[in-house]
Amino acid sequence: MSLRPYIRPAGFLLMLIGITAIFLGMISPFLMAIFWAAMLALVFQRPYRLLRLRLRGRSNLAASLATILIVLIVVLPIALIVLALVNQSVEVYQKIQSGEWDLAKGVDYIQNLSPKLDALLNQAGFPPNRIRENVSNFAVTATGNIANGLLNYTQNAIAFTAQFFLMLYVLFFFLRDGRKMMRDVINVLPFGNAWEHLLIDRFASVARATLKGTLIVAAVQGSIGGLMFALLGIDGALFWGVVMTLLSLLPVGGSALVWAPTVIILAAQGFWSSAIALAIVGTLGIGLIDNLLRPILVGRDTKMPDYLVLLATLGGIGWFGLSGFVLGPVIAALFLTFWQTVGKEYGGGEA
Repeated sequence: MSLRPYIRPAGFLLMLIGITAIFLGMISPFLMAIFWAAMLALVFQRPYRLLRLRLRGRSNLAASLATILIVLIVVLPIALIVLALVNQSVEVYQKIQSGEWDLAKGVDYIQNLSPKLDALLNQAGFPPNRIRENVSNFAVTATGNIANGLLNYTQNAIAFTAQFFLMLYVLFFFLRDGRKMMRDVINVLPFGNAWEHLLIDRFASVARATLKGTLIVAAVQGSIGGLMFALLGIDGALFWGVVMTLLSLLPVGGSALVWAPTVIILAAQGFWSSAIALAIVGTLGIGLIDNLLRPILVGRDTKMPDYLVLLATLGGIGWFGLSGFVLGPVIAALFLTFWQTVGKEYGGGEA
């Protein structure tokens, strides 16, 4: 059998894969900027369309106004919070490192509740002294990493600024030409337009739900927690509010990893009224917001079980950093969609 009919398509396929890999490697430093431009374009596509309708089809002006709107309501508040957070994170780190804030007091308090607790913990292989040491070390390490990370962002201001303006530039074109780009992608892919529409719609719905829903839930929880810390006179309220916001991105644990130990510490120090108030707000306020808003804003569109969302979020953050809280669930959703399609097309059916 002659191989000549296969040489040309095989050579073309190899060249296509090679030039695509080279191109992606060339733009790899800017992929996160492009990704966030795409995410923001997805979320703000409807306001852009309304603006274009009001402006009688003037796409350039509508895209420009939508980009300015995104800067004012998303980017500017985040920038101001980061600047304030840099100062507070350094202060919190210094207080924990110097021992002015002793987070291990919560362990002492629990230990004092029961005389038999020492023996039980020792028998289980968790001596209280080791727990106390681990809590203190974790607090110093965690706050130090946050402080160093924020300082690195400010020190790398030139690179960050370049990425930011590149993101805005690409965002303008994604808003204006997003639908045309999607049609071009669908026409190029060789999988069949119906399946390609399903795949792209799945990507868009999960990305939009994760970005809007998770961020809204996290922002509300972090804001309530930070405000409560400020009302109780706890130092570094902004810092802890932002930490609770970041932890709220996780489907399990969330902001309770901050406010629950704080309740124990306040009780250990004798501030019973503050501890009870924070426990009530944390349980009934922050907790109910997560239980009510997250399924409405995230669960309906992702159509994934909670355990898979948790695994995808943690894995995504581990691989891609903070952007992973969106990338992780999106990749998991595409994974499910691919295998569901394989099952429909090639599965053996019911036995």
